[in-house]
Amino acid sequence: MLLMPINMCHPGMRLAKNIYNDDGMVLLAVNVELSQRLIDRLFTYGIDYIYIQDSRTNDIIQEDVIQDETRTKAILEIRNTFKKVMEDSNKRGAVNYYDIGRNFRDVMKMIIDDLSAHQGAMVMLNNMNVKDNYLFQHSVNVSIYAIMLGISFGYSRENLETLGLGALLHDIGKTKVPLGILRKPSQLTEQEFTEMKNHTTYGFNILKDEPNIPLLSAHCALQHHERVNGSGYPRGIQGTEINEFAKWVGLVDSYDAMTTTRVYRRPLLPHEAMEQLFAGSGTMYDQSQIALFRDKIAIYPLGITVRLNTGEFGIVSKLNVTVPHRPIVRVLQDQAGQELKEPYEIDLSTKLSTLISEIGEINVDEFNPDESMPTIF
Repeated sequence: MLLMPINMCHPGMRLAKNIYNDDGMVLLAVNVELSQRLIDRLFTYGIDYIYIQDSRTNDIIQEDVIQDETRTKAILEIRNTFKKVMEDSNKRGAVNYYDIGRNFRDVMKMIIDDLSAHQGAMVMLNNMNVKDNYLFQHSVNVSIYAIMLGISFGYSRENLETLGLGALLHDIGKTKVPLGILRKPSQLTEQEFTEMKNHTTYGFNILKDEPNIPLLSAHCALQHHERVNGSGYPRGIQGTEINEFAKWVGLVDSYDAMTTTRVYRRPLLPHEAMEQLFAGSGTMYDQSQIALFRDKIAIYPLGITVRLNTGEFGIVSKLNVTVPHRPIVRVLQDQAGQELKEPYEIDLSTKLSTLISEIGEINVDEFNPDESMPTIF
């Protein structure tokens, strides 16, 4: 299968992986043939990349580390909880959320169990979901990333649940921020940005006194925008003053936000986002945490198209767990731009002089797949 930008897809292509709606339910299923109308709708929904069937790459399959059932349950729980908090904003007096911790206990167990069963895998959350409710999808993604890192770091089951719950609810304070600010497609005014920053305090105040929410989870909501050099908010604390769990959540929150379509900018590819995180290593983010994250994330997703510095063109066919930035590439086109009858693979971890020079978007006129498939680029 090929991982393709939606703006390069055309009628006749067939899906190789499901696309989900904002409830976590299947919107378009595997093997659906794309029409121009469907492509336009996916673009409108904010779908960035989709997996397309291709006879030369049918053996390349992304194994999901999270089951569909787990993700669907997590999205529905976070959606119902956030909507309840939004509705309660209009009520007078104190409002209690005794059920929050209980409601998410099963979700935490499912996510931890799924990730524990794939400890050797590199996580690759290609968000083939509509983006109508970014907040819900983002919350679930951040929790998955955080728990994956916590497992790799060696946290106990209890700590994994605390970290995962803090990650899942880190943005709950945004339910108190006006929708006009949350969805504004242009730059926020100073006053609007001040209100946006208040979501950290709002979230902490919602969670801190709930008996089923660990206080450390509440601190993830409060501190996930703090930075190790003291440049963050709401309090500008630094270094060891920031809770370790909140540092994990802040790191993966930034990464997922960068790699997801937002109303005001295009998403970054995983390797681009990782470069930005490393630019903030030791100043914005903890160096050791970034290093562990880098080793667990597939910065070049399976199936994505690449151009090598040799001029050859192909797709990422396998991941190198020990050297994430040097994947195995299946070459489909030689240096002269000729299609290969027998594609071959190059392991970039052993051919150190060969580098990836371009990713994702190759000129339409330069690529012609085999005759059993419609033209892809």
